[in-house]
Parts: sequence; structure tokens; C-alpha cells
Amino acid sequence: MMNMPPSDPNSQNNSLDFDDFIGILVAFATIGAILFWSFSRKDGGWNLSGLLPSTTVQTPSPKVVQTPLPGTVVQTPVPGTTQTSIPGAIQTPRWDIFTQTPLSSVDVPPKVVLPPYSYVPPVAIPQVQPSPQVVVTPSTQKPTIPTPIAFTDVPADYWAKPFVDALSARGILGGFADQTFKPDQPVTRAEYAAIVEEAFAKSQPGTTVGFKDVPENFWAIPVIGKATNTGYLKGYPNQIFKPDQRIPRVQVLVSLASGMNLGIPAAPEKVVTIFNDAQEIPQWAVNKVAAATENNLVVNYPDTKTLAPNREITRGEVAAMVHQALVKMGRLQPIQSENIVKVPR
Repeated sequence: MMNMPPSDPNSQNNSLDFDDFIGILVAFATIGAILFWSFSRKDGGWNLSGLLPSTTVQTPSPKVVQTPLPGTVVQTPVPGTTQTSIPGAIQTPRWDIFTQTPLSSVDVPPKVVLPPYSYVPPVAIPQVQPSPQVVVTPSTQKPTIPTPIAFTDVPADYWAKPFVDALSARGILGGFADQTFKPDQPVTRAEYAAIVEEAFAKSQPGTTVGFKDVPENFWAIPVIGKATNTGYLKGYPNQIFKPDQRIPRVQVLVSLASGMNLGIPAAPEKVVTIFNDAQEIPQWAVNKVAAATENNLVVNYPDTKTLAPNREITRGEVAAMVHQALVKMGRLQPIQSENIVKVPR
């Protein structure tokens, strides 16, 4: 065996030579450079695994799957290529090798499809009209009955008193200055025209009378005009009126039937046969007298069977027949009287 020469004991205690110093300086410079590089990286850390060999098996960390934004290109690894790590190199993330999940796998809320706009016209709501208030009174007030004129010559048992009272209370008939009515006094045509005007033609306009026998200053010109315009009176041929003539009963019945437009009965001659003096009725007046009789306008006193058509009518009889005409028109209430002529049915 060969024996090595003993080492120089002085050499172990010698200081580092220049080469050793340079090696140490390079080592520290390298470490400082590595530290500076590590601190200068934002995404880097203290990864010294590349500097020192590791004997332990590293468990691969799970890959990060990133869902790309719409419109980005998904890059996948090329088949047949392998990714190798260079020993000692610092590994950095490779975003181009990450597997991206398809967009369809993400739960996206379904789109809400709005229906097309359509105009719905407003529906008119009918306004409810308030019902009129009904004022309930304890009792219905009866109409006031006018007070008739107390004529001194119309006694309570006079046959025509109910008719006279009804007309005088309403101002249709008046009396004389001495508070008398003179019920049995005959009536002239002018006076009858005044009664017709009060009862039927008061609202009619007055017209000029063209009768030759009616003076311009005659008191009855306005009422004669209204009576003739409404059809209640007519003149005689040759423009004659005869205002002072005492009017007969037949003319009053014809006057009322004409002014009221009463219908003619189907058999007028048969209607007038209820009168025992029917043959005295002028032929021109039969139709109108029959119409007046059928409508209960005829009032006969003392005998209902006697018409006395050509006799001068009295003021009491005029009151009775005019009253019956107003009853027929619905303006007065009927009166029960045995003197009213009723046609057998």
C-alpha cells in the first residue's frame, strides 16, 4: 500500500485564496439576482423548487377551467404534442392550454318573449244617473175647489145650480152688477160668443171681424173673432153674423159639436129618434145634434125626451151644455143629474 504524504498542517489554517473569494461572491450575486427576479414578478412567488432538486413526488394541482367570454377563441392543445418542464425553470401559468367549458353548459336564464304591443281601447263605463228623490208626504193634498159665486136668483133647488156653480167658480160665467145671474134669461149670439171665448178660446188670438152687421166699436168684436176662428160659431150668408139674435138651442148644440170636432154617428137619424120632437130638428143640424147627443152634451129640462131645438136657449141651459162639453174634454168632473140625456146602448 502506498502511503500518502502527510498534509501540511499550515495549509489548513491559511485564509481563503482569491479563487474562493470570487466563487463566494458569484454565489451571493446569483442568489441576490434570483431574489430580485422573484420579488419583481407580480404573479410569481417564492418558488425555489426549480433551484433545488426534489425527491418527493408532487401531486399535480387541478387544472383551472375558465369559461371564455362571448366572442373569444377557444384554444385547445394540438394532438401528439407533450408539455415538458425544463428542470430548474420557473413554471408560469399557460392560459392557452386551459380547457374551456362550452357556453351551453352554463345555466342561462331563458329569454322572456314579450307579446307584440296591441292597443286596447278603453271601455266606456256608463255613468249611473242618480234616481230622482221621491218626497213622501203623509197624505196627498186635494186640489182646492174654487168658491162659486153666490147669485141671489139661483136657489139651492134650481135644476141648473150645480152647472152654474161649476162654471162661475172658474170664471167662465159671470153675473150682473146686482149679484144676479138671471138663469132663465135668453142668450144672444154675441153673449154666447163671450161664453165660448172664456170656456174654449181664451188663449186664441183675436182677429178682425169682417161681418157687415158688426160695428167697429161693438163690444163683442174680439170674442166673436175667437169664436169664429176656432169653429164654434159661423155667420150667415152675405157676411152677416146677427150678434143680437137670441140663439136657439139647436145652434148651441151644433156649435159645441163643431168646435170639439165630435165624430158623426153611423146612423144619426136613428140617434135623434130618442126625442119625441125629432122632426123639428133642421135637416142641416141632424148630424151635429146626433153627435152632441151621443157624447152626453144635451141637457133637457124638465123633460129629457123633449129637445125643443128651435126654442131660445136660456143662460141656465147654456151653463149646463157648456159644462158637459168641458167634462167630455176632461177639464171638469161629471155631475150626476137626471136632466142629462143618455143614449140607450
